[in-house]
Amino acid sequence: MTNDMELQLKGYGLTTAQILYRMPDHPALLQTYIWQHYDIAPDFPEMRSFLKFWQETLDGPLHSVRYVHRKLISASEWRALKGEFIVH
Repeated sequence: MTNDMELQLKGYGLTTAQILYRMPDHPALLQTYIWQHYDIAPDFPEMRSFLKFWQETLDGPLHSVRYVHRKLISASEWRALKGEFIVH
């Protein structure tokens, strides 16, 4: 099983964030960065960790962050099957 599938089965969903930040040399200009990772709503520990890294390490100060979150597999969509079909 892939790591992404394991995360989804543990309750992680896909989070996409649009980060607007100010250019270090030209603070009047905004630049966009798109971040996408599996994360858990509503606390979003992965995104908070990334934003903390950004603020501590990178020069461009954050202007705003917009995000969306979607669970790709929910409890009603996943079920174990007890049968097997053999073709040929």
